[in-house]
Amino acid sequence: MRRPVVIVGGGLAGQRFAETLRRQGFDGPLQMICAEPVAPYDRPPLSKELLAGVRSATSLRLRDDAWYRDNDVDLRLGARATGIDAHRRAVDLSDGATVRYDRLLIATGAAPRVPAQLHGFDNVLVLRDLAHAVALSERLKPGARLVIVGGGFIGLEVAATALALGAEVTIVEAAAAPLCGPLGQEIGAWFARWHRSRGATVHVGAQIVGVSGGRAITELALSDGTRVAADVVLAAIGVAPATEWFGDAIGAPGVFAAGDVTGGSHWEAAVRDGANAARALLGKPLAPEPPAGFWSDQHGVRFQLVGDPAGAHMTTLDGDLDACDFSITYWRGNQPAAILLAGRPAELPSARRAIEMKRTAA
Repeated sequence: MRRPVVIVGGGLAGQRFAETLRRQGFDGPLQMICAEPVAPYDRPPLSKELLAGVRSATSLRLRDDAWYRDNDVDLRLGARATGIDAHRRAVDLSDGATVRYDRLLIATGAAPRVPAQLHGFDNVLVLRDLAHAVALSERLKPGARLVIVGGGFIGLEVAATALALGAEVTIVEAAAAPLCGPLGQEIGAWFARWHRSRGATVHVGAQIVGVSGGRAITELALSDGTRVAADVVLAAIGVAPATEWFGDAIGAPGVFAAGDVTGGSHWEAAVRDGANAARALLGKPLAPEPPAGFWSDQHGVRFQLVGDPAGAHMTTLDGDLDACDFSITYWRGNQPAAILLAGRPAELPSARRAIEMKRTAA
């Protein structure tokens, strides 16, 4: 009996891998192993529409049951991969089963990081999957005191959603400003001011030096002497690729990898990686890599970044910061390295062209 191509991971990269294989004519057996008890779904709405209660879990599905049936994809839910024997081409699962593969895609994504001081408390949550989002939404009642540790995109999106639900929100960011890493301190400081103007309390350059409470944290002590009361705490300091279960299997014959498990962290990268892994498996040319980019929705405004601001020496502004209607160009030498758009989705194609032209010229 012919062994299947096996996808370990039920996220976007694995889904696009399966779709590309079938679209490119692969007609062999195909199995997708998902740790969660639900079929692959879109994750960005977890911090926004699903958390706000305006979308259902079912509406997030990437494909309906008919797609898996019509494309002959064996979807195995609620089974987590625990190890790989690359010599035998076998994957061990948490339910005790072993799956043999012809070729394998590792697409197990990433796991949220939690500061050591926050381990072991009942009211410390993370947000990475559907169950996390449901648990958080149950706690975001009007007047609930939410402390978000980490001022990255997920933290800021949750802050905006929670404020709209009537929660009291405090953001604790260890760096000099939210989004300081990807966007720089000047623009990060603007995000801090903007969230404050909408009702959030934002502490920057703040470390957690202690917590109070029994099974649940009731108060956090910060390095600047501030004490912050909490009903629920969200750890949003980033993620780490979920690599612990497979050792050095990546690079073994017949083993491919895609998505966040490789160190990427954005929706568009997962789409590209999954599709290109399928092309590599089939021996087909890889699709050209577009400029890096991501988007984030906060307080009803869509922010879109094209390119990589790292190393930029200067920024120029077009538009109105106070109105959240602007574009910011990051310059590296005399070339645009990246463009950040706020409330200007129609300008995204021209921003991509500008960054593409710079890459081509280089």
